[in-house]
Amino acid sequence: MDLRMAATSQRVSGEYRSWQELANSERSTSRSWGTQEILAAEEEVAQSLLDAKERAHQGGAELQQLEAELRKAGEEDTRLKASLLQLTRELEELKETEASLERQEREVDEDTTVTIPSAVYVAQLYRQISKIEWDYECEPGMVKGIHHGPSVAQPVQLDSTQLSKKFISDYLWNLVDTDW
Repeated sequence: MDLRMAATSQRVSGEYRSWQELANSERSTSRSWGTQEILAAEEEVAQSLLDAKERAHQGGAELQQLEAELRKAGEEDTRLKASLLQLTRELEELKETEASLERQEREVDEDTTVTIPSAVYVAQLYRQISKIEWDYECEPGMVKGIHHGPSVAQPVQLDSTQLSKKFISDYLWNLVDTDW
């Protein structure tokens, strides 16, 4: 704003100086000009000066408007940068979550291809050896099932909260047929 006002002020001063030089040279060369012509010339210069001031004022107002728009654009830029930073953080968090989920998926795949089949095999092997069909839906703390012995099937129902692990283990091993 200051540069434009200074330029307009210099231009107005230059026009005024030109008018003064013109007026001085006309006075010195010819005193024959009448008062009407001098007044008309002064009026023309004065009008030119007023027009220049008006243009300077309009330029100043336009400059203020442009500066306000620049400030608003700067504020919008700052807001957008903050938003971009937040979105970048969220993206990084999502990438980390995705990597974690992919690791978990690989672990689950490994469990389903290695651990679970081997656990199923072991459970089937124990059933064939012990001939006990386990009740997996019994209450927690209960050991339930049916032992299919050589001659008759008998239920197994033991409360692990009242009996020791050694007693339960010994009882179940005694059910296993030793005749191979």
